[in-house]
Amino acid sequence: MGFWTDGVNDIGFHGTPDESVMGDAVSHGCVRMRNDDISEMFEKISVGDKVIVKE
Repeated sequence: MGFWTDGVNDIGFHGTPDESVMGDAVSHGCVRMRNDDISEMFEKISVGDKVIVKE
């Protein structure tokens, strides 16, 4: 689920193949989520919905 692009690069929400690295800086700016969590989020939101990310 992308939420920003410069036409070449995208930043978005996505799952991860290795949940043991959650919390480590191993992405390129995306919001990595546990696969079960991203699946649940995908079911609850639609394209164009506003999503607020808080620490």
